[in-house]
Amino acid sequence: YQLEDQTAHDVPTVNKLLADLAPPAVANAKREAAEQQKIVDQDKSAFQIAACDWDFYSEKVRKAKYNFDESEVRPYYELNHVIVDGVFFAANKEYGLTFKERHDLPVYQPDVRTWEVFDRDGKPLAIFIGDYYARASKRGGAWMNAYVQQSGLFATKPVVANHLNIPKPPQGEPTLLTQDEVRTAFHEFGHALHGMFSNVKYPRFSGTSVPRDFVEYPSQVNEMWATWPEVLGNYAKHHMTAEPMPQALLDKVKAAEKFNQGFKTTEYLSASLLDQAWHQLNPSDVPKDAVAFEAEALHKAAVDFPPVPPRYRSFYFSHAFAGGYSAGYYSYLWSEVLDADTVEWFKQHGGLKRENGDRFRAMLLSRGGSADELGLFKNFVGRDPYIEPLLKRRGLDHAPGADDTKTEAPPTK
Repeated sequence: YQLEDQTAHDVPTVNKLLADLAPPAVANAKREAAEQQKIVDQDKSAFQIAACDWDFYSEKVRKAKYNFDESEVRPYYELNHVIVDGVFFAANKEYGLTFKERHDLPVYQPDVRTWEVFDRDGKPLAIFIGDYYARASKRGGAWMNAYVQQSGLFATKPVVANHLNIPKPPQGEPTLLTQDEVRTAFHEFGHALHGMFSNVKYPRFSGTSVPRDFVEYPSQVNEMWATWPEVLGNYAKHHMTAEPMPQALLDKVKAAEKFNQGFKTTEYLSASLLDQAWHQLNPSDVPKDAVAFEAEALHKAAVDFPPVPPRYRSFYFSHAFAGGYSAGYYSYLWSEVLDADTVEWFKQHGGLKRENGDRFRAMLLSRGGSADELGLFKNFVGRDPYIEPLLKRRGLDHAPGADDTKTEAPPTK
């Protein structure tokens, strides 16, 4: 029932996705644990790595393997350059959009900025609001809002906003972002593009009004431009000297992206598998011992690796039982399968090119929820989704068990 109106459509599809990813994820997590154990043994500490040790010893491994300090990149990521010379630059190259900041429009807070967005033909397309700084009255996290949705029926143009929570520096100092904040800026603008490019009749299907397991897909695709050489070279410049980010530092950033992915994927898969295990029960089969049921479910799925417990256990899994993700926690990973496969398509077709952007816009971004979303994906790439790009992105493609996964993602309706 819960999956019927999602792009995955049914239980077997979700089960197969999770089952295919489990072997390489757990194998990588065990390899990561072995690397930490070496450090423990070198310290002559007589204990085996446990879940409570992971953060401490994984940080030791990260420093030893990559010699990467987050503070090294921040001088190259000044907020205005990231937005104007990065996010907007990529949108111009890929879709032909131009941006004019409007200081005459009212804003609800002095730090909020507003741009009028013009389409490739020079005609007004949308209003974009950038609310980037944290403040006491603002909830945490990052999100996109559509304050006015595009609608052919009502002849409305979209007004969309990106809300981030970047700490505001003291007066006169530059706003320097972390690597994650840069990625988030590109991610949220992907949602904004989904809203701005909407070309549907009814607001019910406008922009991001799509199934939960599809909504993150376009925004994740837009993250690729954050480290695309042409885009990065345009915005990643030292805020004092204007020198571009050294290639050696960029290489460190990219190498570190795959670090600890065995752990991250396994803990997520474990929680997703528990979500499915509970929601696939018949009423007559509901267990009296939740702890035993959870242990059996994890063992059956071959993800019961004690140093990497589920991200959420059953007793505090609000996503699955109270947060709107009933039988739907898999959706983050499902979206990433589609995203990674689409990024691979872009790379194979020349990357940052107008014809690629025009195709993605026409065949997917403009359609909102007006058509079967998985069908839109298949029409764009010309086939069912492949799972290998996701394995490669997460560094799981060379893990034991990765060769056992099928080339195509689970069959779909």
